[in-house]
Amino acid sequence: MSVDHYENFPVASLLLPGRLRPAVQAIYAFARYADDIADEGDYASEWRLQQLQELDEDLVRMQSGKPCKHPLVSALVPHMLKHALPAQALRDLLSAFSQDVVKKRYHSFSELSDYCARSANPVGRLMLHLYQHVNPLSLQQSDSICSALQLINFWQDIAIDWNKERIYLPLDDMREFQVSETDIQRMTVNKSWQALMQFQTGRARTMLLSGSPLCKALGGRRGWELRFVVQGGLLILERIEQANYDIYQHRPVIKKSDFPVLAWRALRM
Repeated sequence: MSVDHYENFPVASLLLPGRLRPAVQAIYAFARYADDIADEGDYASEWRLQQLQELDEDLVRMQSGKPCKHPLVSALVPHMLKHALPAQALRDLLSAFSQDVVKKRYHSFSELSDYCARSANPVGRLMLHLYQHVNPLSLQQSDSICSALQLINFWQDIAIDWNKERIYLPLDDMREFQVSETDIQRMTVNKSWQALMQFQTGRARTMLLSGSPLCKALGGRRGWELRFVVQGGLLILERIEQANYDIYQHRPVIKKSDFPVLAWRALRM
């Protein structure tokens, strides 16, 4: 399966310490492939779930020291051993991707947070293990950043997700702000929609900023990489707000031309 992908924060990889890039590339290749199984093409749900289950079984084999069947899992083995990475983090990712196949709505923010804890937070935790900077505070801050970035991705992709029959906006929040699924279908941007999105972007910004002290705690190139990631997320939120929350006609993205702005803001952190 080969699919082209837009990435919000490509600049981050330029700042990653070179000795860690092979491990990060192996993790990314695995996660991207598994995510594509859940999302791309016209495959039946049963096929998607079976493929993800087979990957999970391969991770279990890896945990027990047995030979792995899939080449992307085999490619992970030396990095998992070298850096003592937790295989459970990868299994958590698979559980989130499998959930995407069957779950199309989230009734509460608590439900959505549980999804983010498995779809996004494991990546940050793996990076902390690579950085050898694992402690309760850093894990908490990393989780806040990763969950916030996942939410930001949801808010910029509401129209794209609708075409996949998914809504990540908590239904409880939609009811509170008097926004319906029909409003999303019709791409309605009114005061109710703007109030809902103002609430959601504010929530994501608060989470992102609460984890941002991790940038200084990491220090060096690791800290600078995370500064760019955090500032990229904040810039997306800023552009959602500048578009008066009309993400249908003005989907915000990060461009190469944004690098000077991100660099200046990262420096000011």
